[in-house]
Amino acid sequence: MPSSAPSEPATAPAPMTDETRATDAIIRPGGATNCTPHRSDAMAEPREQVSARLRERLDAAVDAADPVNVAQEVKHVLQDTLRCDALSLPDRYRGTRADTYARRLLYRDPSGRYTIVVMAWGPGQRTALHDHAGIWCVECVVDGQMEVTQYDLVSNSEDRYQFAERTRVHAGRGSAGCLIPPFEYHVLSNLAEQPSITMHVYGGEMDHCHVFEPAGDGSYRRHTKALAYHD
Repeated sequence: MPSSAPSEPATAPAPMTDETRATDAIIRPGGATNCTPHRSDAMAEPREQVSARLRERLDAAVDAADPVNVAQEVKHVLQDTLRCDALSLPDRYRGTRADTYARRLLYRDPSGRYTIVVMAWGPGQRTALHDHAGIWCVECVVDGQMEVTQYDLVSNSEDRYQFAERTRVHAGRGSAGCLIPPFEYHVLSNLAEQPSITMHVYGGEMDHCHVFEPAGDGSYRRHTKALAYHD
């Protein structure tokens, strides 16, 4: 998951349609930057009004000219939404799994510009060291406490990779960070004694990543991991 670690106190699949679960994330009135309702939505049905507002803001954010600006704008949208207490996720996105953290698709932009994925982490669950397959991402802690450890790729020779830890951040609710290739190597961990929930906005559909497993001599071996969504 590239350019900065989460900052400020601020990782059987079912086929999805382009509009899958587009209204599942409820943005309560007050989801704009100034925490006041959006006037053009005043006559809309409440559930559609609030979810449309989040999509509207993200659509505008991803129109920025380059990945750095896109990621920063998306980060601001997510932080504003949580700061205003304007996000409500249905319970099905909060359920944890015993075998691994849960990864669930919340929304897929019909134009393919971005996807929103919600992850639910049980106590002690974590990712391996991994990249984002060249896709920018913004990650935000919705509930709980996460540890984010970012790494720099120092060298690689044949099938061996060397990394150096760059930063280690404890991120609480409302914390958000950007990952912009080539700075995309990290580990996410839920070190809390209760579940944590994170939201991830990807610059497209991330259907695979590269995972780096310790080789036992300080180096890592890389393999490709297919990514799927849980029910």
